[in-house]
Amino acid sequence: QVQLVESGGGLVQAGGSLRLSCAASRSILSINFMAWYRQAPGKQRELVAGISSGGKTNYPDSVKGRFAISRDNAKNTVSLQMNSLKPEDTAVYYCVAFRGGNWYWGQGTKVTVSS
Repeated sequence: QVQLVESGGGLVQAGGSLRLSCAASRSILSINFMAWYRQAPGKQRELVAGISSGGKTNYPDSVKGRFAISRDNAKNTVSLQMNSLKPEDTAVYYCVAFRGGNWYWGQGTKVTVSS
């Protein structure tokens, strides 16, 4: 079992930055893959950023160059630095972990970008 708790969401103006954090209930060294997903109202959930246990990252084109995912193995946290935010980035952001063949989701943190 992995419990995930997100923090750092809020309201920001377009062009601004936010940093989301995700605290895991166990060592993230044991977690194969961690990621951030988001879901905007009326839209499907989508991958925003992923990072493997080896540190390899991947991003969709919509956020590439603006978002950066990182992991701190000592603190068992994964962060998402979001820069140059756009109104279309408005969504609930979820921290996700894949371990032992199972996916685990946090409760989500809301990000609102005003124009």
